[in-house]
Amino acid sequence: MSASEPAKVTPLRPRRPCPECGKPSTRADYPFCSPRCKDLDLNRWLSGSYAIPVTEADENLDDEEH
Repeated sequence: MSASEPAKVTPLRPRRPCPECGKPSTRADYPFCSPRCKDLDLNRWLSGSYAIPVTEADENLDDEEH
């Protein structure tokens, strides 16, 4: 390889679309495309929008164990 040839770099992970808007992700904000999309996702986590629903069946199992 000579000094005039660019080095071939193999990415460590494939490029994925941003989970918020679908645009290509950037290295700095992976897996998002921008700080804005990253902040939108963080806001959803902090506000409790992302939550695992609890069913009554799960609550009954806890009562039987005690």
